[in-house]
Amino acid sequence: MNIIGSVLRSFVIAFSTYSKIPMPHFEWKEEDMRYSLCFFPLVGAVIGLALWGFWHLAEWLGLGEVSSCLIGSILPIVITGGIHLDGFLDVCDARHSYGNREKKLEILKDPHIGAFAVIQTLVCAAVYGSGFSELLKFSDSQAADAQQGEAKALLIFCCGFMLARVLSGLSLVFLPSAKENGMLATFAGAADRNIVCGVLLMELGLTVGVMFGIDWKCGGLTVLAAAASFGYYAHISKKEFGGITGDLAGFFVVICETAMAVVLGLAVRL
Repeated sequence: MNIIGSVLRSFVIAFSTYSKIPMPHFEWKEEDMRYSLCFFPLVGAVIGLALWGFWHLAEWLGLGEVSSCLIGSILPIVITGGIHLDGFLDVCDARHSYGNREKKLEILKDPHIGAFAVIQTLVCAAVYGSGFSELLKFSDSQAADAQQGEAKALLIFCCGFMLARVLSGLSLVFLPSAKENGMLATFAGAADRNIVCGVLLMELGLTVGVMFGIDWKCGGLTVLAAAASFGYYAHISKKEFGGITGDLAGFFVVICETAMAVVLGLAVRL
């Protein structure tokens, strides 16, 4: 019974931390965070399901392409509360300070944002929106033709939200931490690494398998985009910050989702 209670509390903590979905309140203890990272990818699954449902709702309501793209783009932010976007902003400011490692880590703790963070976010939003809008066009044409079946590219993209979070969780297991304190260090320190690693790897296999099952070409390109994003994230984390932080993990989720949107947007047009 204690194990079941610990698992349930870990689930609640994961969703309370990484989403704005209402959850029961209780006093967090370190042992309650033991399995939290196992449930982090499920937040991505919720986002994917919500986006897939929204697309069907938008089609039923007859929403225009611009409205569908804008609402669909902000839906993940509404569900997560912008926690990953916050990390993206902080990392952009830190990297463009061109300071040493210590200065960059100090900037990550600064609650204020600078001009570079705003500029980079606008650029990222434009790139993400461009790729996502192409998916909506493709999906609409797919829905109009009964022989084409489901809108495979959009469905693969919906799976990508879970893939990004699986990889982000695995980074806590395999990559060194830049700091001994902070939210990421707390989660990593409390985690039962063997169980967390095993569950995350199973979730990775499941997600990748589903994406390939939907369409091997688009699924493969999406996985490659996610892997390239992970490599970039691991490289800059080690080189510029001496390891990963919660902000860097959020930065990765944003660039990974953006890369997947762009790759899929191009794939369906080529």
